[in-house]
Amino acid sequence: MAPAITLAAEAPTLSAANTGFMLICSALVMLMTPGLAFFYGGMVRVKSTLNMLMMSFISLGIVTILWVLYGFSMAFGTDSGGLVGWNSDWVGLSDIGLTELWDGTTIPLFVFLVFQMMFAVLTPALISGALADRVKFTAWALFIALWATVVYFPVAHWVWGSGGWAFELGVIDFAGGTAVHINAGAAALGVILVIGKRIGFKKDPMRPHSLPLVMLGAALLWFGWFGFNAGSWLGNDDGVGALMFVNTQIATAAAVLGWLAYEKIRHGAFTTLGAASGAVAGLVAITPAGGAVTPLGAIAVGAVSGVLCAMAVGLKYKFGYDDSLDVIGVHLVGGVIGSLLVGLLASGKGQSDVEGLFYGGGLDQFWKQCAGVLGVLAYSLVVSAILAFLLDRTIGMRVSEDDEVAGIDRAEHAETAYDFSGAGGGAAHSTAPAPADRAESKKVDA
Repeated sequence: MAPAITLAAEAPTLSAANTGFMLICSALVMLMTPGLAFFYGGMVRVKSTLNMLMMSFISLGIVTILWVLYGFSMAFGTDSGGLVGWNSDWVGLSDIGLTELWDGTTIPLFVFLVFQMMFAVLTPALISGALADRVKFTAWALFIALWATVVYFPVAHWVWGSGGWAFELGVIDFAGGTAVHINAGAAALGVILVIGKRIGFKKDPMRPHSLPLVMLGAALLWFGWFGFNAGSWLGNDDGVGALMFVNTQIATAAAVLGWLAYEKIRHGAFTTLGAASGAVAGLVAITPAGGAVTPLGAIAVGAVSGVLCAMAVGLKYKFGYDDSLDVIGVHLVGGVIGSLLVGLLASGKGQSDVEGLFYGGGLDQFWKQCAGVLGVLAYSLVVSAILAFLLDRTIGMRVSEDDEVAGIDRAEHAETAYDFSGAGGGAAHSTAPAPADRAESKKVDA
């Protein structure tokens, strides 16, 4: 009887503290999607604001339902060839006990699946920033459903699922540098190569219409990211989640300073948009690395990502791809930087004993990180381009030229973000601008 008693004592039991912590983290990650909507919504012109908000918000509806029906099973079910999972008991979440624990943890399976659900919701929403001003909402919604099914769910299994090829190889991705940010950034590149540039790209001014909205979105992202990162350890018993929390703050601060320093040297000013973008770049880069590096390593990750991402956003003008809101420059490049720096800066004193090159571990982990980065990048880029091509050739991905020029908000949503009808003086009952005002009205909308 003694051995049986010993085994029972060692078996994981439900922890109310860890369960509550993870439910809070799940809510924080959910908040990141509306935060992203505000961040992107402020960066576009007035005539595209609502469409940008909706492109993020609709992911909450579509991906949640897909996750319940089959997404969770594909991502975390029993492995098949290192490529995808499946567990029929999880289809529809109909055969899960209330106190059934996620393997090796002290939290219910329901808590783990809802935490991961919020990751699945956020990732396709990240792509939307590259496609501002020009994509049909119906086509975008269908793209989300298809992309989540054939790209995100399998890639999540590769990186985090037991038996996934990247997981078994030993690729370190604490909270989504490859599965979320490289995945979304590569997808964005694949889609924009298919659908082409906005009308007026590199000719017309396309400045953000509301920098306060951008800063609000960046603040919500920063706040929610603590749940995104620290929660990915699935508990708070050994201090690793706390290390990740601290490193998240440190790297983000360093990235803000790095971006602004580059901006001042290169362009002569410290911009609000640069501060917000630098924060997001730091958050992206520390996501895969924060559980493996020291706080000093986090400063290095943040500073390097802030400078290199600031440099990368200008590449679209050099190479001619229209990444509207710099998804590639921030998320793809930032994800690559953070993932590769694990192979250099892993201290062996965080989430595992793996040491990077600068801590005497050689290049073994660096090459593993390269394999994870290249595998996810190539798969997402190619499959996303194929999906966009098929949709473009069937239902069409882009709105008409007239609708793009007049404003995608009116064309796709029959609304505008701001109602100025009562803001002016004079004809209070007029519902249309006078003929002499129409040209100026078009300039404002543009």
